[in-house]
Amino acid sequence: MDQQPSPSAPSIWVIGDVHGCVDFLDALLTRPEIADEPECRLWFVGDLINRGPASAETLRRVRALGERATVVLGNHDLRALAIAAGSVRPGRRDTLDDLFNTPDVGELLDWLRKRPLMHFQAGHVLAHAGIHPQWDAATAQSLAEEAEHALRGEHWRETMHALHGGSPRAWSPKLRDEQRLRFIVGAFTRMRLCSRDGAMALGARSTPGQWPQGTLPWFDVPERRCTNTPILFGHWATLGLLVRRDVCCLDTGCVTGGVLTALRLGDRKLLQVGLDALPASAADALAQA
Repeated sequence: MDQQPSPSAPSIWVIGDVHGCVDFLDALLTRPEIADEPECRLWFVGDLINRGPASAETLRRVRALGERATVVLGNHDLRALAIAAGSVRPGRRDTLDDLFNTPDVGELLDWLRKRPLMHFQAGHVLAHAGIHPQWDAATAQSLAEEAEHALRGEHWRETMHALHGGSPRAWSPKLRDEQRLRFIVGAFTRMRLCSRDGAMALGARSTPGQWPQGTLPWFDVPERRCTNTPILFGHWATLGLLVRRDVCCLDTGCVTGGVLTALRLGDRKLLQVGLDALPASAADALAQA
């Protein structure tokens, strides 16, 4: 696994859930701390798309960053793939018409589905929802690659069908086939709360102070195995910004009136942009979305 970067290495900025809010992303990328270092790296915690107004343009913008950008898949990214595969129908809260109606939708979705579920570099793990408490970093990496292989293959539509259905709450290495795939992908992209023994509570209310008795955030589960490697994640807007030695949550709800947050790994400097940083026309459009 990769070691800590050298002092001369390009900066790494970790960016929270964009959710199709491309104007927030543009405003963030023009901040001098990022714009003045054209070689800096940009890590995205997933959920690039959906819920906001410009999913297609967000994908184009991030893809155009080339090797500067590292993106892990989020649950809303997977939802777009599931809709494209015919596994689920669009819901009332989905805002993906601009993506599905664009001529390059196939190219954009092919690029998206080939993103990883987990990225390990510079002494940090990047994953949309986090790392299951019973997995160490090496185990998580192996399981992520197992699921990524299915998502990237020519039969990816069948994989999307397989992902939809009941999922086991508890992890076991003996899980097989669809149950194993659902658990792995669910842990990386949907997990928030677990019981003290590590069983996931995927449908539980996750607003702080209101979660069910007997559950707690996955990163506070006793005897969690991946504690020596900081984990960078999003997915949890009601939790909001959390910066600890061992975990950082960067989902600060830009799509629901909050801000888009970026964290620089070297010194943990924070950048945030909100509606006040956008042109009036863009802010009005987002408010009406």
